[in-house]
Amino acid sequence: MKILKTISQLRMVRAGVGDLGLVPTMGFLHAGHLSLVARARAENPTVAATIFVNPTQFGPNEDLARYPRDMPRDLALLEAAGCDLVFAPEPADIYPAGFDTVVEVRGVTEGLEGAVRPGHFAGVATVVAKLFNIVQPTRAYFGQKDAQQSVVIRKMVRDLNLPVEVVVAPTVREVDGLAMSSRNSYLTPEQRAEAPALFRALSAAKAAYDAGERDAEALRAAMRSELDGFAVDYVSVADAETLRELNRIDGPALASLAARLGTTRLIDNLPLD
Repeated sequence: MKILKTISQLRMVRAGVGDLGLVPTMGFLHAGHLSLVARARAENPTVAATIFVNPTQFGPNEDLARYPRDMPRDLALLEAAGCDLVFAPEPADIYPAGFDTVVEVRGVTEGLEGAVRPGHFAGVATVVAKLFNIVQPTRAYFGQKDAQQSVVIRKMVRDLNLPVEVVVAPTVREVDGLAMSSRNSYLTPEQRAEAPALFRALSAAKAAYDAGERDAEALRAAMRSELDGFAVDYVSVADAETLRELNRIDGPALASLAARLGTTRLIDNLPLD
């Protein structure tokens, strides 16, 4: 496995390979990330991962400084998973002095995470556009857990005619349903025991939907009923493509939520289709 620190190193190696699958990450890898590497390994002759904690997608009072990092562990996991290339640049390589360009995807970024975290998706879209330009992947792999992010990236790729296929793989969960996330490491044992309530809330909405309920507010109420005692940022039942909140479901939809346990903020979702 080759570890590349600079853009020039990456481009030199990239020129010598054909189709390539890319798994962008911020590191502190878990089984969800590794499932994306496995999917990329199965579908591409060469697999690359990026490890970059992107500063521009963090707000001024968010957890950039304490975001978990363990590069030696991440590299060992990626090598064991069959990754061929790892691009791990420094912030100054991605955002050099004088950098002043932002990719902003409108519409699908306005609600949900975009409403709670202003500027977040401009940071996401900008760094992903840069990584796509640097790595030139054939396919790029993202997890369904970050559903709005996937919608934003797919729209950016369509709107800018970027020659990459965006693959969204199912959320990987712990045995009690909690979606795997690097931020789960922040949870105390007591908070970890409470955290599966998020999946129970989504499952309640999905069960009602599967039983024939199509009133979106009834599904939101089913989610809220499982979240007593949580600091809830939002519960949502939205159109799966536009992410606009629905009154009644008549096509593919997405149930999603964000809630806080102490200082830890968790998100999750389930497709309703």
